Amino acid sequence: MSSAEPRDTGHDHAGADFGPDRLWSVQDHLDDILATVRPLEPIELNLLDAQGCVLVDDITVPLSLPPFDNSSMDGYAVRVADVAGASEEYPAVLEVVGDVAAGRADPPSVGPGQAARIMTGAPLPPGAETVVPVEWTDGGLGEGPVAGMRARSLAPEGAEGQVHVYRPAGARAHVRAAGSDVRSGDRALEAGTVLGPPQIALLAAIGRGRVRVHPRPRVVVLSTGSELVQPDEALAHGQIYDSNSFALTAAARDAGAIAYRVGAVADDAETLRSTIEDQLVRADLMVTTGGVSVGAYDVVKEALAHVADEDEPGSGVEFRKLAMQPGKPQGFGSVGPDHTPLLALPGNPVSSYVSFELFVRPAIRALMGLADVHRPTVTATLAAEKALTSPQGRRQFLRGTFADGTVTPVGGAGSHLVAALAHADALIVVPEDVESVEPGTEVEVVLLR
Repeated sequence: MSSAEPRDTGHDHAGADFGPDRLWSVQDHLDDILATVRPLEPIELNLLDAQGCVLVDDITVPLSLPPFDNSSMDGYAVRVADVAGASEEYPAVLEVVGDVAAGRADPPSVGPGQAARIMTGAPLPPGAETVVPVEWTDGGLGEGPVAGMRARSLAPEGAEGQVHVYRPAGARAHVRAAGSDVRSGDRALEAGTVLGPPQIALLAAIGRGRVRVHPRPRVVVLSTGSELVQPDEALAHGQIYDSNSFALTAAARDAGAIAYRVGAVADDAETLRSTIEDQLVRADLMVTTGGVSVGAYDVVKEALAHVADEDEPGSGVEFRKLAMQPGKPQGFGSVGPDHTPLLALPGNPVSSYVSFELFVRPAIRALMGLADVHRPTVTATLAAEKALTSPQGRRQFLRGTFADGTVTPVGGAGSHLVAALAHADALIVVPEDVESVEPGTEVEVVLLR
């Protein structure tokens, strides 16, 4: 299935510089991604396989819920007049004509002076007008009130006898009316709904075992760098642990994707190119991290320049400079015969994660078919010991913690501060034309959790 359309890299932005030195705005880069990525083609899935997916069609209720009047309590189905005025001193004494269990198709009729034992969820039998909870009776044992007695205390099915009722019950007391949840013909769920446990429960309750959905996108994450070592392995001098592939894979899953972590690929263009081509078979979206700057060992550009399909105009990856901090170097395009979208992110941990939140997460949500692909944003008061500084012409995203309308910076602006990132739940946005933000100022905040 194709998840991206061939890109027209020559599309016009009025007044924009489209040369190799163009400095892209954050919004223009995001707009280009969302203009290219398309929702995955709908498929029909069993209910449990559809969990986390986005519903394609409106779902209409084929039958009312509940489909029949039923009891909300274990007790006795009776006529209202037969228990009117009942008390502990003067109980109503009724003839028990049988049992009504959940699922029984032929319940006994209840006439004047009669009662039928009934279980929770069982249909209200013909002639009955209300339900008396078993706690208001002697349970048919002739021993006075029995508070807390449950269905196991009732007489055996089919047994005859009497029941003493010690309290009156109004019409349709403890009765769930047919259609009191939803009625036949109602719209149960709208197209665009994300199917979680409650939605799946509703679909099952109305008899839908399969639904058409946009499937969860498959996202392949790989990091690049010969210095990267997997956790639990020994570090040699000059090596670091690969955290980016773990962070981005977890973030992709959090966004709703089925994510595969390839791990670290050495700084070798042929190896990286081969790895990407091998992974395309299970990818609706590719994400790389590292190797997108201008260093001598930034081989991602070299590798991806050769992944483009020469017979497919618009394929290939374009590397850009963005007017943002962190995350200035970025790459975006499509690769392979299915135009699989690929986002190349910088390698510094904070740059990588911030870039994911701004660009990759919206792409994943767009592939899922969601109408709103963005994290929520709010306005908050900056709580800081000193003014925040930001480079002119760059939109800066600082990490922070948000609570009760206030946001507090966490750590500094460095793109390597993983520990500070782990304690942040928001991004503080400093616009391009702002170089200083004083404490107490209202700022835009992107909520991460």
